Amino acid sequence: MQPSTVDFLGMTNHLPFALKLLAVLGCGLIAGVFFAFSTFVMSALARLQPAQGIAAMQLINITVINPLFMTAFLGTAAACMYLTVSSLLKWHQPGAPYLLIGSLLYLIGTLGVTIVFNVPLNDALALVKPDSTEGASLWANYLTNWTIWNHIRTTAALAAAASFTIALCY
Repeated sequence: MQPSTVDFLGMTNHLPFALKLLAVLGCGLIAGVFFAFSTFVMSALARLQPAQGIAAMQLINITVINPLFMTAFLGTAAACMYLTVSSLLKWHQPGAPYLLIGSLLYLIGTLGVTIVFNVPLNDALALVKPDSTEGASLWANYLTNWTIWNHIRTTAALAAAASFTIALCY
């Protein structure tokens, strides 16, 4: 065992492995949440009267901001940022390209898409009254656009989980 791989307790430092595992699990968990929205939640909301669908989605958008979800969503992003830097600094090591690919897929395709596309759509929906004509008009476009971007972030998170899984095999 090399001295640089031993921590102060004399145990092997497992931080890199733990972060890779956290990234796999976090990406998979987030992909699953987004997959549920893509495959049945949005479809169910679309079957409601616009006022009901809007009100339900407004509540979802409020309740999603909670410690458990935000820890999974942003904690995975933090692990990906660390793994991005780590993969670039240790490019010569096996699996580094998979770490970089997985990190970029999550950071750009999941977190980035959420910030640039899904959140502004949610913010616009939050401003309308569910039973207004403006709300009904917005709702039709919201369902289509939000779901398309959600498919993209679902696919990106799942592909990131796959890439991190391959990196774990090295």
